[in-house]
Amino acid sequence: MTMLISALAGDAEIEALLADAAQLRALLAVEGALAEASADAGWIAPEAAAAIVAAAWAFEPDWDGLRAGMARDGVVVPALVAQLRATIAAPHGEALHKGATSQDIVDTALMLQLAEVIGVLEGRFTALLAALDALAETAGDRPLLAHTRMQAALPTSWAAKFSSWREPLQRLGRSLTASRRSLLVVQLGGPVGDRGSFGGHGDEIAAGMARRLDLGLASPWQATRDPIVAFGSLLALVSGTLGKLGADVALLAQTEIGAVTLAGGGGSSAMAHKSNPVAAEVLVALARHNAGLAGTLQQAMVHEYERSGAAWTLEWLTLPRMLVATGASLRLGLQLVRQMRIA
Repeated sequence: MTMLISALAGDAEIEALLADAAQLRALLAVEGALAEASADAGWIAPEAAAAIVAAAWAFEPDWDGLRAGMARDGVVVPALVAQLRATIAAPHGEALHKGATSQDIVDTALMLQLAEVIGVLEGRFTALLAALDALAETAGDRPLLAHTRMQAALPTSWAAKFSSWREPLQRLGRSLTASRRSLLVVQLGGPVGDRGSFGGHGDEIAAGMARRLDLGLASPWQATRDPIVAFGSLLALVSGTLGKLGADVALLAQTEIGAVTLAGGGGSSAMAHKSNPVAAEVLVALARHNAGLAGTLQQAMVHEYERSGAAWTLEWLTLPRMLVATGASLRLGLQLVRQMRIA
């Protein structure tokens, strides 16, 4: 996304949580949790786990090497493990990543990043619902002409309109919070997804990782991507609901309707009298954008055998854009509600 488009429809706060540095922190946290859980299970020595955790905390990456490794291997973990292992005193370095595969680390690290994103989105949900409540308090009893199929229908109230926006947003906010346990889960399967590479300790190690990382526990899901796709579907529901709000406001703000005006609307280079509903328009665009991306993400469900590099890469190309679009939708939704002046 370019700088100018990002100013319109981006989200710097969400983008920072998805940046390379944030992903690296999450990857290192997962390696540390894997080491500690493995030591608790007797899979590696406690001294090795302590050395791995200390090295992870102190790690300074060679970013050029990580970029080269990503381009070569299709995943950053082999290069990261090699760099991190080089900083761990023998013989403890051999215990790093023991039994795990790259996908275990990347997928679980993504769960940690999503947990941080959810925290931001939850705060925005709270602010948006409060703004709608404030508007309903001051203008809910005012009359409004309802429209069905783009035609004038019957009189209603602004309270009913506000409720039609608020109720689905409240439901989705609750679903987002619930996803912390239902969808944000540890991925630990080993090379072929059966936990057979952990000497019989796989289930215990996964449980220990879940406790340390504050994630849910699940069976290996490396080739069954429902946690990722379900989360993406939830994101599309959020942006779609806000797109409906944006579409309503854009129509209600039409000059010939005049049910609402927008403080600080967008200007025109040719028509100084205009106050364009920019935030409302972008909400509609983001809803449509995320709907398309949700369809793309659904295709990541089709994994060949026990791992698909193609489907995995498709997720990396798609989910971050959905997260940014959803964050921007909530940001702009709050901005739009605060701009509204009921006639």
